[in-house]
Order: sequence, then structure tokens, then C-alpha cells
Amino acid sequence: MCPVLELTDVSKSYAKSDFVLDKVSFAVPAGTIMGLVGENGAGKTTVIGCILNTLFRDGGTVRLFGSELSDGDRELRENIGVVYDGDNFPDHLSAGQLADIMRGVYRQWDDAAFQGYLDSFSITREQKIKSYSKGMTMKLAIAAALAHHPRLLILDEATSGLDPIVRDEMLDVFLGFVEDESHSILLSSHITSDLERIADHITFLHRGKVVLTASKDDLIYRYAVLRCKERQFEAIDPKDIIAYRKKEYQIDVLVPNGKEARQKYKDVVADQTTIDEIMLLLVKGKTK
Repeated sequence: MCPVLELTDVSKSYAKSDFVLDKVSFAVPAGTIMGLVGENGAGKTTVIGCILNTLFRDGGTVRLFGSELSDGDRELRENIGVVYDGDNFPDHLSAGQLADIMRGVYRQWDDAAFQGYLDSFSITREQKIKSYSKGMTMKLAIAAALAHHPRLLILDEATSGLDPIVRDEMLDVFLGFVEDESHSILLSSHITSDLERIADHITFLHRGKVVLTASKDDLIYRYAVLRCKERQFEAIDPKDIIAYRKKEYQIDVLVPNGKEARQKYKDVVADQTTIDEIMLLLVKGKTK
């Protein structure tokens, strides 16, 4: 089965900026959640813009469900639900008015499903969006994205700024969505605890480049960080080093296989790691 979403060497530059999206490649298999992480300015939103054709690509290809998306391709767009961090809809509308608009946009719009999400999220059809809390605004956007039965959800920092209770509720919704193995999610987020809970794979962006893509389980349970003294660090084979960072009293070294590293470097402490620490080493650290 082909990936639901596949990027190959996607590139984008801006005339008045030094930022370059540099040959970004990754794929999102069906039935999975891909986390897209990186520091502010790493290129996450630019990647999403290139996927959705809201930004002109300088090079590379994006394939959705095996096909390239054109501006007039309504069928492919029907199968994509998008939620941005921030204002997804005009705030003078109510949920009921939004449904009326969406019914004319999406042939697959399901008003009963939309109402079901509103009931589940305790949102009334009459209340104006401008009176919503941040959590209610995001719930409405997710309800609208799901109500036209997409196969792919693209979420750009959709859990940012939400309180822990609302975030937990939204993560449950996302997990429920991918229980259908034809569904997938691309979730851009800087909240790594969310990704540790629900992601299947994680792609790390840094300064417009993909620096690492791996399964979440490998990252958490197979990768490790060696805590080294200078002498110990010099003895490590450069092929074993993904990234390293020198601190005041030790050198932290990210390796792809903690079990092998423990056997190979018996005098070095090898700790299990977290997505947060991996991202820090990839962003702040160096490669040999």
C-alpha cells in the first residue's frame, strides 16, 4: 500500500529571507500518526504550506494518496482535513452558520456527524465563535475537519495553548480517528509529550532540513544518550554518533542503539532518552 502522504526532496526559498526548506523527504503510512517537530522557524508550517499548495514549491514532489495535488483537484481536497493553530474561521460566525458554509464546500459534509462532535465537545450551534475559549475554538475546528470524513488530518500546532484536560481530550479524538487503518495524521507540534503519547513516527526538522526520521518506539526504547567524560568520548566510534553536546562536566552523545552501545562501551553510562532530549541534541548539538 502506498503512503497516504509522501514528500520527496521538497524545497522552498524566500527572496527576502535566509530560510531555505532543503530537500525535505518523509512519508506517512496509512493508519499512522506522524509527528513533525522542530524549533520555532525550523520549517514546519512551510512544509504544510507546500503539502497543501498554499505555498509555491521550488522543487520536489508531494503525493497524496498516490497522486499530486493540483489547485483544482476537489476530490483529493475532500479527503484532507486541516486545522491550524489560531483562527481557523471568521469569529462573527456561529457553529450553525459555519455548518451552512461547509455544506456548500464539501460534497462529503455530514451534518449529523458535525452535530455529534458539537454535542461531544459541549458546543452549541448558536454561540458566536468570538465568545469561544481557546479550547472551544480548537474543538470547533477539529469538528469541522472531521465532519467531511477526510482520510488525512493535517494539524499545525493544533494542541498549542490548550490546557492539559482539553489536550488530552483532543489526543483521544486523534487516536480514535486512526483506528480506521485507512486514516492518517500529520501532527506538527512542539509539545513532545503529546507525540510520545500518540505518534507512531517522528520527523525532526532543523533549519529547513530533515535531520532524523524514526519510529517513536525506536526513539524512546532503542536510542540512548551516553554520558561521557572527554576520554570516553574520544573512544567512541564516530559511526555510532548521531549528535553530541559538550556540557560543563560531561558530553552527551545520542546513539541509535543503546543496547549495543552498553555492550561496546562498558564504562559509559547509557540512559534511555526522551523526544525532548533528542530534539535538544539534534538542534543544539554537533555531528562528528
